[in-house]
Amino acid sequence: MAPSAPKSGVAVGLNKGHVVSTRELAQKPSYRKGHQSKRTKFVRDLVREVVGFAPYERRLMELIRVSKDKRARRLAKKKLGDFGRGKKKVDELTTIIQESRRAH
Repeated sequence: MAPSAPKSGVAVGLNKGHVVSTRELAQKPSYRKGHQSKRTKFVRDLVREVVGFAPYERRLMELIRVSKDKRARRLAKKKLGDFGRGKKKVDELTTIIQESRRAH
């Protein structure tokens, strides 16, 4: 909604309506949806370390290593069902590959 002009207190016209003061409301818990907590991040990192990569992720990493990024994105899209999710996964795996190269 666009910020409206203050109400005039008159029943007709462009800014019609009763004059009221706006209240500061507490933030709703639903606004946090999708925000990753420290604990969740820690657990996911730990699971990734213990379990490793899924077979399709290993295949994606191999495609990325041989500079077939477009093919990798297409495969990720097919496996994850959405182009945006696929791009995000390919970016994630690309950063993992870069970090592993830096470590060695």
